[in-house]
Amino acid sequence: MSNFNRRDFLGVTGAGVLAVGFSLTGEAQAAYNLPSAKSVAKDALDSWLTIDQKNRVTLYVGKVDLGTGTKTALTQMAADELDVSFGRIEMIMGDTGTTPDQWLTGAAITISQGGNELRIAAANARQALLQRAAQQWGVPAAELTVVDGVIAHEASRRTAPYGSLIGQGFEIKVDPKIALKKHTDYKLVGQSVPRVDIPAKVSGEHPYMHDLRLPGMLHARVIRPTLIGATLQSVDDASAKRVSGFVQTVRQGNFLAVVAKTEWAAVKASRAIQATWAAGPDLPAKATIFESWRKMPVAKEEATQKVGDITQALGGAARMVKASYNFAVQTHASIGPSCAVADFQKGQLVCWSASQATHSMQHELAVITGLSRESIRVVYLDGSGCYGRNGHEDATADAALIAMKLGKPVRVQWMRQDETALAPKSPPRTMDLEASLDASGKITGWKGDFYIALNHIAAFKPLDFPLLAASDTGIPRPGNWVGFLFQNAGAPYVVPNILVTTKHIEQTFLRSSHLRSPGRIENSFANEAFMDEVAAAAGADAAAFRLAHLNDARAIAVIQAALKASNWQTRPSATQVNAGNVTRGRGISYVRYNNTITYVATVAEVEVNRTTGQILVTKVFVAHDCGQIVNPDGVINQVEGGVIQTVSRTLMEEVQWNGSTVSSVDWASYPILRFPEAPQVKTVLIDRPGQPSWGAGEQTPTTVPAAIANAFFDATGVRLRTIPFTPDSVKVALSGAERKAA
Repeated sequence: MSNFNRRDFLGVTGAGVLAVGFSLTGEAQAAYNLPSAKSVAKDALDSWLTIDQKNRVTLYVGKVDLGTGTKTALTQMAADELDVSFGRIEMIMGDTGTTPDQWLTGAAITISQGGNELRIAAANARQALLQRAAQQWGVPAAELTVVDGVIAHEASRRTAPYGSLIGQGFEIKVDPKIALKKHTDYKLVGQSVPRVDIPAKVSGEHPYMHDLRLPGMLHARVIRPTLIGATLQSVDDASAKRVSGFVQTVRQGNFLAVVAKTEWAAVKASRAIQATWAAGPDLPAKATIFESWRKMPVAKEEATQKVGDITQALGGAARMVKASYNFAVQTHASIGPSCAVADFQKGQLVCWSASQATHSMQHELAVITGLSRESIRVVYLDGSGCYGRNGHEDATADAALIAMKLGKPVRVQWMRQDETALAPKSPPRTMDLEASLDASGKITGWKGDFYIALNHIAAFKPLDFPLLAASDTGIPRPGNWVGFLFQNAGAPYVVPNILVTTKHIEQTFLRSSHLRSPGRIENSFANEAFMDEVAAAAGADAAAFRLAHLNDARAIAVIQAALKASNWQTRPSATQVNAGNVTRGRGISYVRYNNTITYVATVAEVEVNRTTGQILVTKVFVAHDCGQIVNPDGVINQVEGGVIQTVSRTLMEEVQWNGSTVSSVDWASYPILRFPEAPQVKTVLIDRPGQPSWGAGEQTPTTVPAAIANAFFDATGVRLRTIPFTPDSVKVALSGAERKAA
């Protein structure tokens, strides 16, 4: 019984374990049982849905569900538009062979963009079927009704399920201007429909990427050092060849991998192989990274926001406030390392991947492999965590390269060191802010300088993301896959004179990609921490001061909702500092995401231990307005998850390196929040029926760092301006304040 694990238990208790198999085309398709590829033209209605004779609807969606519940929410939206019950719908997501290209999953647009496209397709399907029934029966379509996918004509007592009218398909184009249902006609949208993925995840039957097994599949490990920019000098695989189950070594340029019959054999072979690497140039010194970041070459400088005359405002100030803020380099730190499976047969490559951008991966793999995009199929399976592009795309490219060398299915599993040290990072960030106040304490001027990574992807070109397999094999990569990092740099308040400038650093020193709420989380931290400092300088309550500088009714409503939920007591911050060893405080933060969509206000309560430097976030209150809510429980899931993850990023997450070696390789060297440290989270949802539905995944995290920073100030009277707020940095800040007081 010592080896009795969870999956054994599920098998014994009858819950069962699902054996997953998918496929390619032809012989491989029959072997792996993957749905046949079909038309995925975005303007063709048949690309979006099919209906069978049993009146079952299958939706084909180019987005994927990264554990955020979007599969459930999208089904609700389509079911309402189609007039079918929720349980009648199945959904295929992120398979490039069967789903239209809806761009990547991310940027908070899965519901707003992806859902709206799906709703339009569903409305077209409903109208087309009504017209077919009307034509067959010789009656006006306006006289027909639909109940759960069955069309009825009351006068003639005729009925027809959708499936009886579908024939060979719709064979029509999607009308993008078709009339959609009014929100008052929704039956499922707005309801907390239970998530469709949870039961199988609880039972252990859910098909994760890591569980996929194909007939004849081999296992591989890619060998990479934690030396950034290293080059492979020599390889001795004599010891690896002695490992039972070893198949072969694969090398192409700096790309090195071992292949074996079992995963454990691949692990042992990867440890046995002798590889010599030449280190690349040293990275900027970790201790002075923010100073170095400011001195790096600037590709361009632009005014992100310009209002009034900032020079005159600052020159005529009754009082000035200045501060600088820093945000450390962080990594995705997915709980489970990335994994992918690839097979190459008869000129066709199929990859099973947890990428959030499967259609983009087609193009990237085409460049790396030399195959045409049409001969590559990428099939999505859930991974072990992805908010931004982590190691999933790298593992997919690794598997593709090896599979093409062998002509057999290959599974590539990254190790913990690979995921933590080698997955892409967020670039560092440093920000300078300055504000002027008049004699009454009103802000008259706001100036900001934001040092950000170069916005390489105004058009989101997929080649701008430098996959390791491409770099290893000598394929030049033009830049870093980061963009729109300027958003939320603009002042979020009504100020008569504003100048916000973004300085685009030409090249990051670590491989970068999007990490949850990219750019917005750093920019909002600076803006909201600074707003707190300005409020304190004015001797005002932090929340009241924000409200005094807003004229947006929805912004005001979301702040007031957070204040009510947290029982906010009006007073200037840091006026009730406890002199004891443990002191407590509360702080507020507000954002309108991208200054255009979702509104969030957050109040954090903290305890600070002066001796240990430990900050414990005890409670977080979030008021959230994302317009028309599709699934309230799903939004709450996203808010709670966003809070907990960002508390971790705020208090402890920071990539470490020395020379050219990344030393953050595991949970000891890159710690994340533990269960006992997680705060209580209370969410207040503000529903706006009839308004556009906006994102709910990336928004709350942007408010958390500043709310904690502001609560720390309220508790101690001391400011923290560099994330993460580690115990060491807290003790330094507190001791520095004590020295000044003395």
